[in-house]
Amino acid sequence: MATQRKNIIGKLVFSLTAGCAFLCVGIVGWIMFNIVWGGRHHLTWNFLSAVPSEGMTEGGIFPAIIGTFFLVIIMSVVGVPFGTITALYLNEYVHRESKLAKAVRFAVNTLAGIPAIVFGLFGLGFFVQFIGGGIDNVFRGGDMLWGQPTILWAALTMALLTLPVVIVSVEEALKQVPRDLREASLALGATKWQTVRKVVLPNSIGGILTGAILAVSRGAGEVAPILFTGAAYFLPHLPGQLSDQFMELGYHIFIMSTQSTDVTGTLGIQYATTLVLLLLTFTLNFSAIWLRWRIRQNAVAA
Repeated sequence: MATQRKNIIGKLVFSLTAGCAFLCVGIVGWIMFNIVWGGRHHLTWNFLSAVPSEGMTEGGIFPAIIGTFFLVIIMSVVGVPFGTITALYLNEYVHRESKLAKAVRFAVNTLAGIPAIVFGLFGLGFFVQFIGGGIDNVFRGGDMLWGQPTILWAALTMALLTLPVVIVSVEEALKQVPRDLREASLALGATKWQTVRKVVLPNSIGGILTGAILAVSRGAGEVAPILFTGAAYFLPHLPGQLSDQFMELGYHIFIMSTQSTDVTGTLGIQYATTLVLLLLTFTLNFSAIWLRWRIRQNAVAA
């Protein structure tokens, strides 16, 4: 009887866990089906390659696609190296139980729990008004260029938002590198930096790229941090320099769904824009995944 009861409980637990897993997959599949079905008529080449017109109800979303791409790239170029360096310091150069390490980890955990809108307000006050305004006052005689919302300030704000994700992912990857490898390198006469550069980083590159993937996934769809720092609703041209404002797909969806005079009439455009945003995010993620796979293959071959 006891064995039979254990088998029944095991089957129930298996059925419950499998059901929850398939439910998650089913929900994602249903959402994707609705997005594709709702935007299928608007997803044309002209929609992808043309500039907007007629208050965003005509033309296309090409500037929003390019703006989102540039935002994510600049955010990743700034955030991933900074997060990697921070994780290296926490894992390689400071004792885990030191007060400084605890303070840094507390700050990282606090950043992870701050609402996105707060990052937007911080970006407006610190990057736009303090740094940008200071640059204009000191170097441009008060002529406003950097003291206004720009794609640079928006990307830096997004880098701060995704920084905890990168730090945690990279630190976990660094912990997976066997300590014996570090000790062997040091025993052979290598310095601490040589050990980190030649042993630790090559063996944790997969985790670093995983952090970049998670940062792209988190940052590509966020709207709140860029509301005050650089995004614009209607700009029928591409950003030509870092001091320009830009269009962004997530912000475009937000405006079309909340501020449009005919939300129902623009529903197809909203679905199509959402699908483009998902495809762009998937493309960036798959590029990082492919790069991670190639690096691992080269490491195995070597």
